[in-house]
Amino acid sequence: MMVAVVIVNWNQAADTVVCARAVQAWPLAAAHIWVVDNASSGDDVERIQRDCPGVHLLRSPENRGFAGGNNLALAEIVSQSYQAVLLLNNDASIDGDSLASLCAVLDAHSEIGVVGPVLWDAGAPPPGRILSTGGRDIAHHVTSHLQTPLSAGQTREVDYVPGTCVLIRIDVLRVLGLMDEAFFFSGEVAAFCREAWQHGYRCSIDGNARANHALHRSAGARGGLHAYYVIRNRFLFIHKFYRRQQGWLRGYWILIAAYNSLSALVHGDLRRAKATALGCVDGLMGRFGGQNARVLRFIGAGIAAEQRVGE
Repeated sequence: MMVAVVIVNWNQAADTVVCARAVQAWPLAAAHIWVVDNASSGDDVERIQRDCPGVHLLRSPENRGFAGGNNLALAEIVSQSYQAVLLLNNDASIDGDSLASLCAVLDAHSEIGVVGPVLWDAGAPPPGRILSTGGRDIAHHVTSHLQTPLSAGQTREVDYVPGTCVLIRIDVLRVLGLMDEAFFFSGEVAAFCREAWQHGYRCSIDGNARANHALHRSAGARGGLHAYYVIRNRFLFIHKFYRRQQGWLRGYWILIAAYNSLSALVHGDLRRAKATALGCVDGLMGRFGGQNARVLRFIGAGIAAEQRVGE
């Protein structure tokens, strides 16, 4: 199976170089690796060009978020002869054997359109900690990541595969089109998987495949922009897929947002409280797409503290 790999960079060239070099160590030509720079502010493009020769390097003139950054590469990849594409966070890692296992799942099951590995926390001490064995419908679940272990050889159907590391059959992209950039960050892969299900494709987790996610490296961002997009994009997901039920679902997420915001205030986290409240308001008002600068002004945070979000 001919596979392309897409890695999105935003002000984290060091991580991206490590990630791309690890992929180059697989039996995969460098020409099949696509790195998208999401309008980084420093010399990231030059560093990636120097340290990762042979990769396809695309430069976006603006930060298009996770969906838009990946779409920039996907728009070119779908017109070529690839059978699948791996979206890989630059703070995540997966080895060649696990990728081969994911490809084998697609080869053996034509009905599976999206597949991913078991995600492990790279920062946890041995024997490690499972972060996700797939996701549940984000309109109905506050904590959507499953953490029930899979046995070797087991393949589990899930509502969505986390975007940290996800292998997508190219035919699915040709049928559905690209990811919805209105999400900007968080929820776009869940929405893509939902559309895949609607078109008859299954989404699964492969118990033989493992990826590690260095979640601790982006933990600081989770009090601001991450909190904003996680709440706001629940309303976008509901608008796209639950028109008939959106009344009670919107009410449910208003209550969740109010609880989370008040909880953050009680714990002295004003930034998170304000970001959550704004996410709820924007979700109700239908204000979607990238809102980084506006949110950071509102919560009183600098871009340096949040520079991981939007990859």
